[in-house]
Amino acid sequence: MTIEITHTRREGTLIEGTSRGDGSAEILRLREYGRTQRQPFRWSRNLDCWYLPHSRDHATYTPSLELLAQRLRDAGFEVTLTIDNADRRSFSDAEHDREEKAQARAERFGNYAEAAARNSEAAWKKSHDISERFAGGQPILIGHNSERRARRDHERMDGAMRKSIGERDRADHWSGRAQAAADYEQFKKSPGRTLRRLDKLRADLRAVEKWQRGERAKGYSRNPDDPELAIRHEELTEEIEHWQQAIKDAEAQGVKVWSKADFSRGDFVLYRGTWYEVLRVNPKSLTIPHIHNGTGRHIVRATGNQHDWTWTAPYDDVSGRMGADEMQQPPPAEAE
Repeated sequence: MTIEITHTRREGTLIEGTSRGDGSAEILRLREYGRTQRQPFRWSRNLDCWYLPHSRDHATYTPSLELLAQRLRDAGFEVTLTIDNADRRSFSDAEHDREEKAQARAERFGNYAEAAARNSEAAWKKSHDISERFAGGQPILIGHNSERRARRDHERMDGAMRKSIGERDRADHWSGRAQAAADYEQFKKSPGRTLRRLDKLRADLRAVEKWQRGERAKGYSRNPDDPELAIRHEELTEEIEHWQQAIKDAEAQGVKVWSKADFSRGDFVLYRGTWYEVLRVNPKSLTIPHIHNGTGRHIVRATGNQHDWTWTAPYDDVSGRMGADEMQQPPPAEAE
């Protein structure tokens, strides 16, 4: 059979046409073919073929796949190589797929945690039941006909307790993995995190547009006719639109997204649990007294501080505002 190596952004890098024991696995497991040069191909029972982890939604590094194809040919295989970096799915589709997989992982890991917790409880009960025999402090009677059974019970009790502890650790591990997977969507859609992500994406888009005009960006130039630039422009535009909509959805649900328009000099901003007087209003942040002045204090004003330095509070890390007149009466501690 012919081994087919294909790569698209939509499906990632896949290898079909291999057979168990034909010698191809040894070649595919070499790490040098990974996109980041750190990971080998893996076999997927769901796809029924080899795949390169994390290769979806990315352009491939063509020389690596060409090297792989040549290694397979040198080993006697007939190989075809097809690369189409333009075939891709939309960012919204990809993000929806990632969210569904995160939910499935949360459910699966939760089941693992529950099973491990049950096993831990059962092992502990077994150990406890055996220990009841020695509850009165009965020692092992050396030379007595009960000695062998007593030692065996001690071994069983110790083994059951070790299993209980091991299963409890497994339950904690899988519970943590389940919680991390369950928090995926909330983590990705946190307004502050999303705003920071948008700043980076817009900077990346500006760089791509400069390269397309033949200008330098990020310290170097690229060929304006490189088709990868057009694809990357589309990807960044879609991703920016997706996260802009996420911000609108958050605002519709009552989440306040702070900006320059919300503040004036002399206002007070709640930043990391402390109120600071606003010294200057900037496009992306507020200038405030240095945060070292806030140690042990609930309110930090422009004057009377130990340190004369200043600090900047990005709008995506702001959690409240008060006018100067409102701050005449100290806000209750619960306002934090």
